[in-house]
Amino acid sequence: MTIHFKTIGIIGRLSNPGAHETLQALVDYLRHFKLAIIIDAETAASLPHTDLPIVPREKMGGACDLLIVIGGDGSLLHATHAVINQETPVLGINRGSLGFLTDIHPNELNKIEAILNGKYILEKRFLLTANIEQQGKLIGTDDALNEVAIIPNMTPHMIEFEIYIDDQFVCSQNSDGLIIATPTGSTAYALSGGGPILHPQLDAIVLVPMFPHTLSSRPIVVEGNRRIDIIISPNNTSPPRLSCDGQDYLTTPVGCHITVSKKAQSLHLIHPLDYNYYEALRSKLHWGKKLNYTE
Repeated sequence: MTIHFKTIGIIGRLSNPGAHETLQALVDYLRHFKLAIIIDAETAASLPHTDLPIVPREKMGGACDLLIVIGGDGSLLHATHAVINQETPVLGINRGSLGFLTDIHPNELNKIEAILNGKYILEKRFLLTANIEQQGKLIGTDDALNEVAIIPNMTPHMIEFEIYIDDQFVCSQNSDGLIIATPTGSTAYALSGGGPILHPQLDAIVLVPMFPHTLSSRPIVVEGNRRIDIIISPNNTSPPRLSCDGQDYLTTPVGCHITVSKKAQSLHLIHPLDYNYYEALRSKLHWGKKLNYTE
């Protein structure tokens, strides 16, 4: 067997039920192929007697040529932020509830052998970069695989803002906020806000208003290379916040200018050869099964 990946990085969200057992089983499985294995400090805490090299999470992308994440979609999102600039391929083992991004079942670790042998589907999922400027000065920046969300601060209130796309005025809104999502994120927060499902290979971005004051405000899908600008109105009495993938929160002062655009680097997501996007939608969203009938 020709091994396409020589050094395997492992990151695990070990608070998930059964994740520790899956981690140990994965390490034992990979040792069978005599591969170099590295882990981050958080993952190592679950293997107190391990002899595996420990690498800071922020350096994992440059130290391995395949990253395996144990957990749910949230775990993979969190790990992606550590390796995205190196475009290190990522494979997910599902220990979460949904698993749109984590394909391998813990009882199907044998599927990894084919992946190590170069038999896999590689998807490139694009990310968004959000920059916050105040009076021409950059005061915050972050990346998102799923979505950039503008939301109220700790006190719920309506937010007033303007939306521009490529310098063309689109509309003003009074709403609970705005979700700007990639196709990957269209099945996450944006979906719960009433947005459409976008196939992951679409080069598109969806803007989903959150509980808009004007009932005619609806989600809009635009081409993926468009630049989206949000101006937080000075009329707001308190500053909203900006969240990327539900992780860190950045304050967006009233009057500030938020720019959201496609990031140059993309997530290289690995699937086994039997991956089927529509089957994933059916099983995760409980859609109707294929009808059994005779003509």
